[in-house]
Amino acid sequence: MRFVLAIVAFVLAAVMIMLGIAQRTVFLEPASTSLSVTVEGGDRYAVITSKALRANPGNQTITVSGPGTVFLAYGRSADVDAWLSEEAHAEIGFARTTGKLTSTSAGEADPAASPTATPTAVPTPSATAAPDAPAADAEPAVAGANPAGSDLWLEEFTADRDLKTRINVPAGISVIVASDGTQPAPTKITLDWPADNATPLAGPLIAGGAVLLLIGLILYLLALMHMRRSRGPRRNLPKGPRMPRLPRAPRPKSIKANEITGPRRSITRSFLAVVPVVLVSSLALSGCSADFWPSTSSKPSAAASPTAGASDAPKQAEDVPPPAVTVPQLERIVRKIAVLTRDADVALDAEALATRFTGPALEQRLANYTIRTKIKKFAALPALPASPLTLTLPQQSSAWPRVVMTVILDKDNPTVAPTAIVLRQENPRANYLVEYAVQLEAAAQVPGVAPAVIGAPLIAPDSKLLLMPPEQIAAAYADVLLKGEASEFFDLFEAKGDTFRTQVGLEKKTEKKAKLPKTASIAFGTAVGTGKTIALATNDSGSIVAVSIKETETVKPVDAGATVSPEGASKALSGVSATAKGIQSIYGDQLLFHVPAAGSTDKIVLLGFAQGLISSAELK
Repeated sequence: MRFVLAIVAFVLAAVMIMLGIAQRTVFLEPASTSLSVTVEGGDRYAVITSKALRANPGNQTITVSGPGTVFLAYGRSADVDAWLSEEAHAEIGFARTTGKLTSTSAGEADPAASPTATPTAVPTPSATAAPDAPAADAEPAVAGANPAGSDLWLEEFTADRDLKTRINVPAGISVIVASDGTQPAPTKITLDWPADNATPLAGPLIAGGAVLLLIGLILYLLALMHMRRSRGPRRNLPKGPRMPRLPRAPRPKSIKANEITGPRRSITRSFLAVVPVVLVSSLALSGCSADFWPSTSSKPSAAASPTAGASDAPKQAEDVPPPAVTVPQLERIVRKIAVLTRDADVALDAEALATRFTGPALEQRLANYTIRTKIKKFAALPALPASPLTLTLPQQSSAWPRVVMTVILDKDNPTVAPTAIVLRQENPRANYLVEYAVQLEAAAQVPGVAPAVIGAPLIAPDSKLLLMPPEQIAAAYADVLLKGEASEFFDLFEAKGDTFRTQVGLEKKTEKKAKLPKTASIAFGTAVGTGKTIALATNDSGSIVAVSIKETETVKPVDAGATVSPEGASKALSGVSATAKGIQSIYGDQLLFHVPAAGSTDKIVLLGFAQGLISSAELK
C-alpha cells in the first residue's frame, strides 16, 4: 500500500511541477504589448498623439529608428501643436477598431517638396497683442526648424540611428519625433507597454509538487523498510531425510562488479539523495519571484504609477489656462541659462548672451562686458545661480507671449542674496529670455503666490484693481528717487528696508553734487526704462510687478576753457578722457515691487533691484 501511495504522490508531484513550469514557459503570456508603425511621405516631423501613447495602460517604451540623427521629445499636446503650427507632419494615432497604430498626414504641404519654396521667418508678436490670441494665428512656422533644445519640451532625447526610451506620461502629452528639422523624420516607430504576465498559480503548483515529491520519497523509503523487515526468519518446519552430498565441481574465479565499475551502490545512493535536494532547491528558488504567487497587496504596481512630475498638477478648471511651465521644465531652462551666462561672462561673449537675455537685463550685462574689456579688474555682475528654485510663479497661459518669474538661491554661496528673474517667451519656437534679473532685498518678504502647478494670471498694465496701475509704478518711484519726500508719491512707497533708495535717492544725489568741483555742474534726471511692465497676481489680490527706470547724470564744465574728465566705467564706455562739452551717463535700474490691492492700507514694497551703468557719451 505504501508503494501505491508513493507512486500516486510521485505522479501528482510530476503533474503539478510540470504545470507550474509550463505556466512560466510554454503558456507564459508576453511581458509587453507592442505596436509598430512605419512613417511614410518624407515629412520632417512626426507626432505621437496622446491617444496613441495611452492605447494601453502602463509605462510607454518608445523605439524610433531611422537614418542619421534621431530626436524625440515630449510636451503638452497644445505646445507640440503650437510649435508645429500648420507645418506638414505625420500624426501617429490609434484605431481602437483594429487595435493598430495609424499614420496620417497633417498640416500644410511640406515646403521642402517645392523647389521654389523658401523658409519664412517667425515674426515677433507685438507687446499689445491680445493675451488669449491663438499662437498659430500669430506666427507661421519656420520651415526646417530643429526642435532640439526648445524650452517647450518637458524632456528630450537624441541618439544616432536608433533611440529607445521609457516614459510614463498622462493624458494631454504628445511626443514629437524628428531628425534635425531638415531631413525626413525617422520612419520606424514602435510603442511598447508592460503586460501583466504574472502566473500566481505557478508558485503554489511548484511548491506543492515539491512537497508531494518529498512525501512520495518518504513513503517509498517506509515501504522499503517495511519490505526488508518482512523478510525475517520464519517458524521451523520438520526436517526430512538428508540427501547424500555430491562432490563440488571446481568454479572459475569470479570478478566482482565493483572491480569493474566501482561501488555502484554508493553512487546510486548518492544520486538518489542528491536529485531530490537539487530539484527541490531549484524549484524553490525559481518560485521566489513575486510573479509566481498570488498578490496580497492592494497598492498599485510601480509600472502603473505616473512618472514623478509628469502629472503632479491638479486638474485645472476648464476656463483656466494651464501654467506656462512645470517646475521640472523651469529647472531645466534655468540650468541651461545659468551655464550659458557663466560661460558668456567669462568669455565676454555678447552674441551668446543675446540668445538668452533681453531688455534691461541684456543692456546691463552688455555694458558690463564693454567696461571689462577696457578695465580688466572691473567687477563682473553677480553670477546667475542654477538652483535651487525657491519660488516659481508661471503665468496662466496657453498662448504667447508667456511670462515666468522665479527666485533662485545660490547653493554654493548661501550668503549671497537670492536672485529673482523674470523670463519671457515671445512665441512657440522662441526660447525663454531673461528680461529682469535682480537680487532681493535682505528684508524682503515675498507675498504668498499660487502654487506653480496652478500659476498666476497676468495683470493688465492699466489695471485699476491695484493700489497703483502697474504701468505707473516706474514713473512714480523714479519721482521719489529724484525728489524724496517732496514727491507726491512718497507716501505710497515703503521706505523701511528700501536700501536702493538710500544708495541712489535724493540724499545720495545731493551728496554727490556737493563733492563736485565748483568748475562743473551736475544735473539728474529719470525716465521710464525700455523694459516691459510685467505684473503677476498674488494671493492677497495684489501683484508682483517688474519695471525698469533710466537715471541720467549730466556733468558739464561751468567756466570757459574748463573740461570734464570722466573716470572708471564712464571713461571706458564714452572713450573720452576729457571734454569741454560735458558727459552724460545713463544708469539702468531693474526693480521688483509688491503692489497691494486697491483700497489696501499697505504700501508698495521694493522686493529687489539691480543697477548698472549702461551708457556714457560726450554731449553734443
